[in-house]
Amino acid sequence: MATSINVNDFKTGVTILYEGNIFTVLEFQHVKPGKGSAFVRSKLKNLRTGAIIDVTFNSATKVDTALIEKQNMQFLYNMGDIYYFMNMDTYDQLELNKSQIEDQIVFLKENLEVLITSYNGEILGITLPDKIEMKVTSTEPGVKGNTTSSAQKDATLETGMVIKVPLFINDGEKVFVSTKDGKYVSRV
Repeated sequence: MATSINVNDFKTGVTILYEGNIFTVLEFQHVKPGKGSAFVRSKLKNLRTGAIIDVTFNSATKVDTALIEKQNMQFLYNMGDIYYFMNMDTYDQLELNKSQIEDQIVFLKENLEVLITSYNGEILGITLPDKIEMKVTSTEPGVKGNTTSSAQKDATLETGMVIKVPLFINDGEKVFVSTKDGKYVSRV
């Protein structure tokens, strides 16, 4: 049984059911015009498609909340387009298709812990840590004498992902990579 909340009680991060879809509230603003009734202007992200929409609700509107479950799981391996994860508490395994996690695949390496989000058994996606430690498998050696602090070169990581790194990073070194934008953060 879903509980409902008034749109005046929106908070950032609340998950709601709206027009048959599951949304999380990204932003909201209470507006009280001089004439007419108050309303709530909101920015919602569809948890199934990732689309972001703007919705204006009358302040008296109630919406159902969506109880999102998050499970701590560990990435095990993939075979073709199927990716296998294990629940850290129950040791149950979960299979996800490549299409469900397409954007995050380049960050997945064995034993990485992620959060799997679901709603009533429907898998909505995975949440990665903010930054991940990865090993540089190949990169060009730095040019001696080039001391420009902003100079960068390409480096291939253990997952096959290619990123820009500073010239002082060499093969075999470990670096932190941001999962938000896929960029080099620092040397480990």
